[in-house]
Amino acid sequence: MQDLAKLEDLGKPRVVIVGGGFAGLELAKTLHDAPVQVVLIDKQNYHAFQPLLYQVATAGLGAPDIVSPFRKILNKQKNFYFRMAEVQSVDAEAQMVHTSIGLIKYDYLVIATGATTNYFGDEQMQHNATAIKCLEDAIELRNTVLSNFEKALQTNDNEQINSLLDFVIVGGGPTGVEVAGALSELRKHVFPYDYKEIDFKQMDIHLVQSGPVLLKGMSEEASAKSLEYLKEYGVQVWLNVRVKSYDGYTVTLSNGQTLITRTLIWAAGVKGAPIAGLKPEALLKGNRYQVDAYSRVTGYENIFALGDIAAMQLPDYPEGHPMVAQPALQQGQHLGKNLPRLLAGQPLEPFDYNDRGAMATIGRNHAVADVKLPGGKEYRTQGFFAWLMWTYVHVVSLVSFRNRFAVFLNWTWSYFSYDKGLRSIIGKTKDPLRVKVDEHSNEPELVAPLKE
Repeated sequence: MQDLAKLEDLGKPRVVIVGGGFAGLELAKTLHDAPVQVVLIDKQNYHAFQPLLYQVATAGLGAPDIVSPFRKILNKQKNFYFRMAEVQSVDAEAQMVHTSIGLIKYDYLVIATGATTNYFGDEQMQHNATAIKCLEDAIELRNTVLSNFEKALQTNDNEQINSLLDFVIVGGGPTGVEVAGALSELRKHVFPYDYKEIDFKQMDIHLVQSGPVLLKGMSEEASAKSLEYLKEYGVQVWLNVRVKSYDGYTVTLSNGQTLITRTLIWAAGVKGAPIAGLKPEALLKGNRYQVDAYSRVTGYENIFALGDIAAMQLPDYPEGHPMVAQPALQQGQHLGKNLPRLLAGQPLEPFDYNDRGAMATIGRNHAVADVKLPGGKEYRTQGFFAWLMWTYVHVVSLVSFRNRFAVFLNWTWSYFSYDKGLRSIIGKTKDPLRVKVDEHSNEPELVAPLKE
């Protein structure tokens, strides 16, 4: 393979980072003054703020509001280089990364490829369900939701109308809870004005959770309050129930009941996104690399893994840290401080995770927050104050001032106007329905979704 990356040799150790999510971007930023050449490889040229993908999917924010190009974020960092490419494999002996644009040599390799949706081997579910793991997913889901209502106006068949208006969300974690809350707010404040001919009392939102509580990992108060809020919003919550199958139209539940929907939103699990070429024994359950307290991948001295792809098995975290933003950010910053120590022959500092708690929002003035305070104390709150905390944390965590300003402006407008203005259908939808006109009655009718 020809070397097309055209990276100049700075005569410094080269740190190649695969993946520009929270961990990879934070590592690159932390190495700004280090005596190294930093090369970031990502198949996209931007960093996406994943906790707000669901807002794009539910028309609360536009895609540009939560993304920022890598080159813009780090354009003042002299030792930073970016290549837009897809990594295909790693040759650890030759210390080379095989990419879609050629070979890239490394002295230190950092894998921060994050996670991908886990369908637990269900190929039918993978084909028919809609995930929210990347920006393309979020835009596709928004398009699908809006297209469903346009299709509902083209038929008089009540079953078909219900299949288009009803939504099933699988997974009672933060993503599932937040999507359910956002859809219920749209049902109450926005859609009735856009689609006056539709009776939105027919729009049902189902949230299916396989366990006994929502927001597993948060406090009992947060779980109970989130359930109370969702019921208040008119969401039907199914606890201790699994989805057995989904054929694109009928959802079969483990309790024997069935639901009809054209849109099943999958928020039930993720798994690591490993790279080919490393030793199979380095991979643990969930496709996560086993790493030590310094983020080194088991069996390698100069290969590291960070964030969702890394499983640092410590006494407090026997299965690795939670696959959320905070561990990824802290691991990226930690390795960014450890690599200069390694180059200087100094002892490395082990990683110590500072758990700052968790939050989830269900809708306007309705949120839950479990905040870890210095000294190990925990502060728990629900309702308006928790919603303010959630809003503040997410705004200040965005990577650029432009993103922070745009999101704050959009949320302020939405709060006072009850409007979510980003309701354009641009791009593809999930299994769009075809419409044909009956030659005898001259009436339009819906036919089966187009298969890829």
